Amino acid sequence: MHGRRFDLRAAAVAACAALLVACGGGGGGSSAAITPAPTPPVTPTPPAVPGAFDDTLAYSSLANASLSAPNESAAVIASHIQLNGQQFNYTATTGHLTATDVRTGKASASFFYVAYTVAGAAAARRSVTFFYNGGPGSSSIYLHLGSFGPRRLVSTIPNATVMPVQLVDNQETLLAQSDLVFVDAIGTGYSQAIAPNTNQSFWGVDADAAAFRDFVQRYVAVNQREASPKILFGESYGTPRTAVLANLLELAGVQVAAVVLQSSIMDYNSNCGVLDPGAISCEGHIPTYAATSAYYQRSNPLPTNFSGYVQQARNFAAGDYRSAMTAYLASKVAPPSGVIAQLVGYTGLPVLTWQQNFDMGPDYYQRNAVPGRLVGRYDARVSAPTGSALTVDGDPSLTVINSAFVNGIAGYLSDELHYSARSRYTSSNDIGGQWDFSHDGKQLPDTIPDLAAAMTLSPTMKVLSVNGYHDLATPFHQTELDLARLGANPLIVLKYYASGHMTYLDDTARRAQQMDLINFFNSVTVTP
Repeated sequence: MHGRRFDLRAAAVAACAALLVACGGGGGGSSAAITPAPTPPVTPTPPAVPGAFDDTLAYSSLANASLSAPNESAAVIASHIQLNGQQFNYTATTGHLTATDVRTGKASASFFYVAYTVAGAAAARRSVTFFYNGGPGSSSIYLHLGSFGPRRLVSTIPNATVMPVQLVDNQETLLAQSDLVFVDAIGTGYSQAIAPNTNQSFWGVDADAAAFRDFVQRYVAVNQREASPKILFGESYGTPRTAVLANLLELAGVQVAAVVLQSSIMDYNSNCGVLDPGAISCEGHIPTYAATSAYYQRSNPLPTNFSGYVQQARNFAAGDYRSAMTAYLASKVAPPSGVIAQLVGYTGLPVLTWQQNFDMGPDYYQRNAVPGRLVGRYDARVSAPTGSALTVDGDPSLTVINSAFVNGIAGYLSDELHYSARSRYTSSNDIGGQWDFSHDGKQLPDTIPDLAAAMTLSPTMKVLSVNGYHDLATPFHQTELDLARLGANPLIVLKYYASGHMTYLDDTARRAQQMDLINFFNSVTVTP
């Protein structure tokens, strides 16, 4: 995190601008560092492939930009993939749909999306899943080309080597279970406001979620998917968006069958990476520190049972650490030596370090966890020597992936999806400082009540929370603490992987996550 927070409103802007900018997730280096350079504009060519679309509009991600009229044209391309030795046919639709303001009945924004659908599947039995990253200011590029679409980039994670721009058929795609729609937030990708709105009209918690609601309703209507189970899949800032969006859809009469929360930050007020150390407890980060230090063999003793070790760290964080931190935050009472000793054992950091940084934030841990190296914030297993080329952007786990995604999406849209445009695809837009984070009377969003409201409106709605053990931006234990506010509920399931913020970039974790998602999707049914 950057900057010292001295005023809550300043905190909302400064902290969130730095926290969730790039892949739709959580934090780390400077916002400039984790915002990829824009892709070069594609030179349009006359459509040579049946279903190709040459989009003659120019799109802008600037705050004051807007389109003069809606555009709902798209490239529609037949394709196939070999899954388990059998050919699986699908259609890729790439283009725009128009969100209509429910208050005025007028077109408000043009959403860019890519949908992968299977012909002939009964809509009432086949779900449709809407994917989006977060930021705020991220397109859906990371989920689209990294997770469960039919094509994905080859990943080198957790190795600290730059990813190649190599697209392959994705054997972990979820297309056999659900139709997949990847949609870009306004001001990212090729999504843009429609006049008299501007892009900035939608840069806030409430306006953004309302626009996504209108997009989902339009997609459902145009494609006659009213009977299909609807699933929302949001990553990082996309998780608070999901909570608000699910509630808005339910209020609009669109039932949400399930939500997937990938690397959550449901309550900004509880994440100590948002506010300064000493403002709130970093209890939620302690098990992630322990898991990461064990990965680097810095813990003492080294665990022989990782799951048991993580559970011990949870118990310590919620027990001795919480008690000591309560006294520390109240009156700066020096932490007991026994608590310091446990922290030293879990992390390998010296006694003096913990005495001076008892409420240790993830930025400090990131710089000091391994002597002479900077560990990644999105994936702490990725590290590089301090001062090396991979650390200049503040997070080596982003530096090694960003160029592949930025360059990969440009070629994929034009060469495989046969959608050509007159302007650059905005992979990431540095708009955190312009975002209105206020929501429900608070200057920083707490969306647990929104999720609770959505689950009340749809009592059968299922929730799957996906977490990486080595995610320093949205730590798994903080997510547990946030979701615990909903009470014990068998419809809420949490899953964990030896990976980072984008769990799916790890080949082993992606395969495990796919199996968990298949089971989850198969459990989703339409309420009679």
